[in-house]
Amino acid sequence: MRNKSRFETVPVEKLKWCCDPTILGIKSTDDLEVIPDIIGQRRAVNALRLGLDIESRGYNLFVNGLSGTGRRTAVKSLLKETRRFKRISDDKLYVNNFKNPDMPRFIRLPAGKGREFKKEMDAFIEFLKENIPAVFESEDFQQRKKDILDNLKKNQNEIIKKFEEKISAEKFALVQMQVGTITRPAIFPMIDDKPMNFTQLSALVKEGKMSEEDLAKLEKKHLELNDEMDEVFKEIRKIEKKGVEELKELNSKVVNPLVEFRMKEIKDQFKCDKLAEYFEEVKESIIDDLDRFIKARDEKASLSGKAETQESDSFIEYRVNLLVDNYGATQAPVIFETSPTYANLFGTVEVTPGKYGQGRTDFTKIKAGSILKSDGGFLIVEALDLLLEPGVWPAFKRTLKNRKIEIQIYAPIYMISISGMKPEPIECDVKVAIVGDPYIYQLLYYQDPDFKKIFKLRADFDSVMDLNKENVMDYANFIKWIVSDEELLGLNSKAIAAVVEYGVKLAGKQNKLSTQFNQVADILREANYWAQKDNAKIVNNKHIEKAIEEKNNRSRLIEEKIQEMIDEGSIMIDTEESVVGQVNGLSVYDMGDYSFGRPSRITANAAVGSSGVINIEREAQLSGRIHNKGVLILSGYLRLKYAQDKPLAMSASLCFEQSYAGVEGDSASSTEIYALLSTLSGLPLRQDIAVTGSVNQKGEIQPIGGVNQKIEGFFTVCSKKGLTGTQGVMIPHQNVKELMLNKEVIQAAKEGKFHIYPVHTIDQGIEILTGIEAGQRQKDGSYAEGTVNYLVDEKLQEYAENWKEYQLGNGENI
Repeated sequence: MRNKSRFETVPVEKLKWCCDPTILGIKSTDDLEVIPDIIGQRRAVNALRLGLDIESRGYNLFVNGLSGTGRRTAVKSLLKETRRFKRISDDKLYVNNFKNPDMPRFIRLPAGKGREFKKEMDAFIEFLKENIPAVFESEDFQQRKKDILDNLKKNQNEIIKKFEEKISAEKFALVQMQVGTITRPAIFPMIDDKPMNFTQLSALVKEGKMSEEDLAKLEKKHLELNDEMDEVFKEIRKIEKKGVEELKELNSKVVNPLVEFRMKEIKDQFKCDKLAEYFEEVKESIIDDLDRFIKARDEKASLSGKAETQESDSFIEYRVNLLVDNYGATQAPVIFETSPTYANLFGTVEVTPGKYGQGRTDFTKIKAGSILKSDGGFLIVEALDLLLEPGVWPAFKRTLKNRKIEIQIYAPIYMISISGMKPEPIECDVKVAIVGDPYIYQLLYYQDPDFKKIFKLRADFDSVMDLNKENVMDYANFIKWIVSDEELLGLNSKAIAAVVEYGVKLAGKQNKLSTQFNQVADILREANYWAQKDNAKIVNNKHIEKAIEEKNNRSRLIEEKIQEMIDEGSIMIDTEESVVGQVNGLSVYDMGDYSFGRPSRITANAAVGSSGVINIEREAQLSGRIHNKGVLILSGYLRLKYAQDKPLAMSASLCFEQSYAGVEGDSASSTEIYALLSTLSGLPLRQDIAVTGSVNQKGEIQPIGGVNQKIEGFFTVCSKKGLTGTQGVMIPHQNVKELMLNKEVIQAAKEGKFHIYPVHTIDQGIEILTGIEAGQRQKDGSYAEGTVNYLVDEKLQEYAENWKEYQLGNGENI
């Protein structure tokens, strides 16, 4: 009943989709024009347009897709179409808060006005530093000041003179005494026209020259006069205070017109309600401390022309901190933040060491971050970078929810604060697009309740697009754009066709093209290199093939090491003859930037028992959940097929031989069934055919991934051992449309040396592997004698009877 020739194979023309260069209608890229367009992402583009145009709160974008699908390029391109893009953002600046210096005031001015205001304020201070001392040195001011001081002195002298006359009449005198470094007035009695203190008077009493009654009278009078002297000096201090006020009023009168004149010029240039209040505080501060302007002139002279540093700037409270300068801007700001640290995003307050090493800061050390710089425009940032930075994500969400930026020093250590400065929060309107992959989106959507409120739109970038003539031409236009942008050699039509075929292979389906344009662009760059090495004037298809081959060769170390072990026999793989209970399964090794396939020996053993199918990989904790599910489905298939009239009294084991790493996926589930059926039927399986394919409980073969790598991997092993003309691979029939095999496999298939079998069911697959008919269930429930299913059913019937006899022999209930 063996008949190997009757099995259908995949036609050679279906082993690869080939691009006909003539459909391009061009000879080379020189015949194309650069058309800046977003290729194959209509759904994502529509979502981006909607999100970028809607101004409502929360309509920020999560740009979702695999790296290299043109996510950032698309965002950058579509920004120019929005209304927001044409707006010019304001200048942002901080000024001193004279009432509360730890809370600087925030000011907005039209674009370009910020730097003008900063210059005007600097010039204003320089103007005052030059002109205030000149006013004070004028003859008029000096005369008026002299009049106030002379009047003050005259009034003081009159009061003192009256007091001195009074104490003189009482036989006392006013004497200036030196107490340490201080001179103070004192009242002494006059004895024999000489002032004497009470120590001296006490000595006179002892000598009998003065009576104690006279001394007591003098002491009493002295106390009265001291009280009067205190009142006198209070009056003198009042006169002094009044004089100081008069001098201050004089200073204000002579300086105020100067300040108001210059300040009015600035006010007229910058119309802003917040500036009006600020100017009043500035004027008040200047009038309150005019002496500093005189000192500044003296200090300037002592510097001998040296530049004044900010550290020594005694007028820093009048300076302007221009955070964001939009001078000359012609569009809204677009910021691509590549390093979203806390300081880079939100800004910071710099702290510098002071004279004695202590930290010092002021409002001029407030620095803007990317969010403030992009106010009124757009901010684009990578989601993963954003999430990895400590403390950034919670602050980022808070800023977008409240539309306010609070600039502060990031102090992650609890209860440690570097600065108490709290600048005025800033209202901010920025459209944010974060770029990430589907995993990050799902993680944020389900784990962070705020995420869906502030990122209401998702733009999904597909990794593939439909293969049609229009998209093929789009591919050609993309190639032209890369060639022109990077000044590469042009491509002829055959080279363009080869790149399109590479795009189909990346997509993994014959009716799709990959949109991972970063990988396509890499091939173009490397093909350009090989063309230049050949001194070619244009890139042809051989250069494209060379670039692809060299790219793969760079990542083939592990693949070659495994192949060496197979060649040496360290990894046991048979590619000839037939063996009972043994079959070649196919696995894919994913190295990140490169994947390849290699066969693995799968074996099965069976005996009487009740354990069912034992997955050795699972027992050894080397099996993933999907693989475990595949083995359970296998058990379900056996029960449906063979255990409808008897118990499944079997203990069977399945094993991936020489596999010491994890096993995942269900693509080997059909392979395991074939090994088990072989063991039960006693029929040997062909070792020159490798198998891949998932299976359901009804025995239908289901598609798998990595079909090209698996076929090419087994072909490589067979080539090394020697092609016999009977070797091949069984694949699910659904995977035929995904075939994009290399030219070596296609050539071997064309010559009849290698075969690809599309399989629909387990019955079809077991017939190919054994050469024996599978057998259909007959009306009485049995299978035709001599078929695979008959032999399996007979063996399971034998197991059931033996198990029944065993239990009866041991006195167990059935």
